[in-house]
Amino acid sequence: MYGKGLRPLSIATVAMLALSLSLVFFYAPLDGDQGFIQKIFYLHVPMAMTALVGFIVGGVFAILHLRSGDRRWDAYSYVAIHISVIFGVAVLITGAIWAKASWGHWWVWNEPTLVSFLIVFLLYATYYPFRYAIEDRDRQARYASVFAVTAGAFVPLNFLAVRMAQSLVHPRVFATSNGGLPGSMMLTFLCCLAAIALLWVTLVKFELTAKSASGQVKRLRRALDAPAGRATSRIAPEVS
Repeated sequence: MYGKGLRPLSIATVAMLALSLSLVFFYAPLDGDQGFIQKIFYLHVPMAMTALVGFIVGGVFAILHLRSGDRRWDAYSYVAIHISVIFGVAVLITGAIWAKASWGHWWVWNEPTLVSFLIVFLLYATYYPFRYAIEDRDRQARYASVFAVTAGAFVPLNFLAVRMAQSLVHPRVFATSNGGLPGSMMLTFLCCLAAIALLWVTLVKFELTAKSASGQVKRLRRALDAPAGRATSRIAPEVS
């Protein structure tokens, strides 16, 4: 069920990534101040935006789980947060590379954009030990959902804090007094944003498909290992 449509989605993602990279390297102009290193912007910023939205999506799935008690929504929430945390690692790495090339430092602690994203990332990094510290599966799912909802509500504060703060170092490229990005850069950025968002969706769907297949295999093994008198018992269907 989860694997339905995965192949065309993967093809669309690869095609969009190829188009975006082509625009980055062959269409978007070089930045007048930073030169070639500025092109990391087309990867760094879309991944940051996608990760933050992914955290919020995980919170929405958690709300659905708390309301319905359906473990399917808990799985959706877990996977959405998992992929977003991976994207968050990539954001911090690319940001450090960009910072070193542009500012001469791997990290700048008085920059609200960097620190606020790091706080959100560290908050979600505690999701895993918190979740797996609880042995009971039902309690684990409920507590993890409460965590996801609370953390998801905190994520928009990251954006508000950055917009309201007096940025010291981090560049503002949208809605600036100079008109923001030029048309060619904006087109390239939007394509990259769409490509990264598609990549996130594809990875989420792929992990859900893998977990569904793994669950089916485990149920079959338990059925085969069951006593002969219980061999005909019904195997629970996979949650669709």
